[in-house]
Amino acid sequence: METKEKSEKLRLWQQRLSHSETAYQKQLNKMDGREKQYLGDRVLRPLTENDTSKCGKKETPHVRNITAELIEAQVSSDIPQPKVTARRKEDEPLAKIIEDMLRNELDRLPMEYINDMQERTVPIQGGSFYHVEWDNRQRTHNTTGEVAVAARHPKQVIPQEGVYTALEDMDYIILRLPTTKERVKAVYGVDISDEGEELPELRGSDGESPADEMVTMYVGYAHNGKGGISKYAWVRDTELEDLEDYQARRLRRCRQCGEVEPREGDVVVDRQELVLPGSVEEALFGGGPQVVEQSHIWHEGDPCPYCGGTKWDWRDEEYEELWDPLQTAHGKVIPGQREEIGEDGTITYQPTKIPYYKPSVYPLVLQRNVSVFGQLLGDSDVDKIKDAQNTTNRLEKKIIDRLVKAGTRVIMPATARHKIDEEDQVVWFFDNVSDAALIKDINFTGNLEYEMTYLAQVYEEARQAIGITRSFQGQEDSSAKSGVAKQFSAAQAAGRLESKRTMKHAAYADLFRLIFQFRLAYADEPRPVVSQDSKGNRTYDAFDRYDFLEQDANGDWYWNDQFLFSTDTSAALANNRERMWEETISLFSAGCFGDPTRTETLVALWTKLELLHYPGAADTRAYLEEKLEQEQALQAQQMQLAQAQMQAQAQARAAGAAGGQMEAAAAAVDQRARQDAMNAVFGGGQ
Repeated sequence: METKEKSEKLRLWQQRLSHSETAYQKQLNKMDGREKQYLGDRVLRPLTENDTSKCGKKETPHVRNITAELIEAQVSSDIPQPKVTARRKEDEPLAKIIEDMLRNELDRLPMEYINDMQERTVPIQGGSFYHVEWDNRQRTHNTTGEVAVAARHPKQVIPQEGVYTALEDMDYIILRLPTTKERVKAVYGVDISDEGEELPELRGSDGESPADEMVTMYVGYAHNGKGGISKYAWVRDTELEDLEDYQARRLRRCRQCGEVEPREGDVVVDRQELVLPGSVEEALFGGGPQVVEQSHIWHEGDPCPYCGGTKWDWRDEEYEELWDPLQTAHGKVIPGQREEIGEDGTITYQPTKIPYYKPSVYPLVLQRNVSVFGQLLGDSDVDKIKDAQNTTNRLEKKIIDRLVKAGTRVIMPATARHKIDEEDQVVWFFDNVSDAALIKDINFTGNLEYEMTYLAQVYEEARQAIGITRSFQGQEDSSAKSGVAKQFSAAQAAGRLESKRTMKHAAYADLFRLIFQFRLAYADEPRPVVSQDSKGNRTYDAFDRYDFLEQDANGDWYWNDQFLFSTDTSAALANNRERMWEETISLFSAGCFGDPTRTETLVALWTKLELLHYPGAADTRAYLEEKLEQEQALQAQQMQLAQAQMQAQAQARAAGAAGGQMEAAAAAVDQRARQDAMNAVFGGGQ
């Protein structure tokens, strides 16, 4: 790109930034004040906007920080867990792989730190952002690139002027990011050592001073009019990056021959030589002429192995070419090259062309506190109790002033000539004896009854404005007399805060979808996925983006990304291990697992407790499984013995029946012999 084009693009984005910052300045001005109030600002604000003469820059010596107290009462360390639903029945195995992959990503990413930051930023400012990027520098021996997620403070994100509905409705959006000069050089290859930091307040609250090694980098995203997203990055008047379709797959190709640059460590073929046999014996027994390849390992900076060129260009790629068949992690086979016969009868080979997947969405996710019409960010809890915090500060100052001034005061005539000390027998002199009757002391006790009552009232107003009860805070609640009443009171507070939880879960659902889309677009290699089966055993699988590749009736390849993303609403209960232990044991006692006296039922119970991380559950389950195996082996022996006894009895009965038949036959033979003998005797006598 020529310098003139760069300057025009730079001016365009600087104008966009200037207009958007001006329109957003009112919100930006509030943000530092909210942070100060949360941190316990001591400055007393005027009672009204025009009441500046009575307050000025007065400060309270003591701050009861009800703002931080009520914000902290809402902080939850629970991280919503993904729930992925397939739109087609045949895609259910893929939905489970996506869900398990997302759970693994939550463990790999620093989500505990990000969630802890967002849990405070969102209610303080009314909203905050998640920034999702594909970091190609995160490499292992087998993989290239990983998804990176970062929290972006709302004052680091400048929306388009006049658009308050959603990020996708904006033509462009700009990030203002504090970063180091060395990181800019490492990522973009541009030396900006002479530049200074423009907005040090982006690193914290107002009052930060510029750092020598820091700069303010601006990153703009915009719809490019072709269904994709463009990206433009700059520091002051220095352009860092200009990508018309930044989510498109980009490869370095040789400027001379157009071949793709090999990756670091790839084995490339230099040339092929035809080696002829050196003798008749070699020709007869060595197989004749042989082709020998000369190859070497390619390193960054080497010339093109195809033409020897030394210049490379980044180019957007629409299709991936597969020359060899590819088998996915789950057995799906994608064909490689195919034969094509031309009109002249010549045979050529063409690769299988697969379109590269593009998310085509802004890499930002907005989490609102409470949605408000006409505001991009939600309603701020700090703004709701701003007046209550200022009133509390004023009352605290008044209370301390009264307590400090409390004590005993002595009044006497102005003409009295004496001193007050602790010595006995002190002589006091009066010009007029009647003045002695005027001497007395007044005790200032510092009565705070009305101040304390109103202070408690202000605190109740602040708490009710946000929707938090004493039971929800775990404090004593005089309005709830029983345990059930306390639970009901806490449930009411939870109901009022349900909107905030819904917004958090909606943001995480969008975050899960974005992570999946980036994995589908850029994770070329299969990524291992670990999960647990119903018995608590670890199962190992793989997320292979080619498993989501399908072919339509016309033979065209497309990516299946039609999945529904939400959060598991039972995760909050699942994270409360003690409660889950109690529920599981209660269900076991009720017979929901089966007969509580049977060993296999006990195995099911302790398997479930092991999944819930009950201490010692694995050892107990192993012991019960061994006992169950012994019982099953003993039962098998008893069954074999019973079967043997039954067979013996059957054989005995069969043998008895056969013996009876033989005796009957012998008796019949004997009877016939006797009859024949008698016939012979009596017949001969005649």
